[in-house]
Amino acid sequence: MALSSFDIDAPRWDQSTFMGRLKHFFNITDCRTAVLPDSRLDEAKALVESCRAGSVPPGTTEEQLHYAKKLYDSAFHPDTGDRMNIIGRMSFQVPGGMAITGCMLQFYRTVPAVVFWQWVNQSFNALVNYTNRNAASPITPKQIGVAYITATSTALATAVGLNLYTKKAPPLVARWVPFAAVASANCVNIPMMRQQEILNGIAVTDENGNKLGHSKKAAVKGITQVVISRITMAAPGMIILPIIMQRLEKYKITFLHGPIQVMMVGAFLIFMVPALQLKAHLYKTVKKPNFKSGSKGARKKNINNRSDAVMFKNKKII
Repeated sequence: MALSSFDIDAPRWDQSTFMGRLKHFFNITDCRTAVLPDSRLDEAKALVESCRAGSVPPGTTEEQLHYAKKLYDSAFHPDTGDRMNIIGRMSFQVPGGMAITGCMLQFYRTVPAVVFWQWVNQSFNALVNYTNRNAASPITPKQIGVAYITATSTALATAVGLNLYTKKAPPLVARWVPFAAVASANCVNIPMMRQQEILNGIAVTDENGNKLGHSKKAAVKGITQVVISRITMAAPGMIILPIIMQRLEKYKITFLHGPIQVMMVGAFLIFMVPALQLKAHLYKTVKKPNFKSGSKGARKKNINNRSDAVMFKNKKII
């Protein structure tokens, strides 16, 4: 195949199959790409842009093009093309999430430890949400600050309140407090950070990519899915792992509890991050959307996990 006609934006795997979509998201969430130098990422971007322009450097192989696109998707914002900070990249979600979540699960007994690790977690989440924001819906520094403070306050109030309330409860209940705090904060942090999308709507396109207008309902549904996905992503590690660790209390290996929890959280996230990113890309059926059509049947829309671009087929804006 002539590489000059190679479509670098075409999916490498068949996206009509579950395994094809799962491979795609394992590919772009590969945490090994997070440690690559910026110069290597910029080279990948240059190669992708050259391929898009129909000018592939001589000697370039198809495998090199696929790898360049993998690096590009993992490190550059899909709307602006700018290189994202390392903490906000999807490729950093596993190593970053496993370290912070492991520490929240390990240091849950004292109020100062709870406050510190909930603050670290919410700072991490705020940076991820800001990095992956919809570039078409800019947010002001004041709005970012309000969202951050509100989410952090919610997490701290939930964690500290439940921590004190569960002093006389079974030990296992106290181990679940971090998950309750994370879940409640996600319900506040993400909508606040992306409030402009809720207020003004997000771009809606037809099947050919032609912009039709903006939809507030699509924005609400997309952000709701992100909130649910974030909570679901954390659930296995933060609900199942405390049960396991409580069973290990009878063994005299407390010095290994921290490392064990970090590694086990990582094992959960390796599968949960791509699986939940996959879910965000699946077609969803909605009834009575804010679009007119001759068809009275259910409508389908495609929510993109980063830009939340929504596709409604054969619809007109009301």
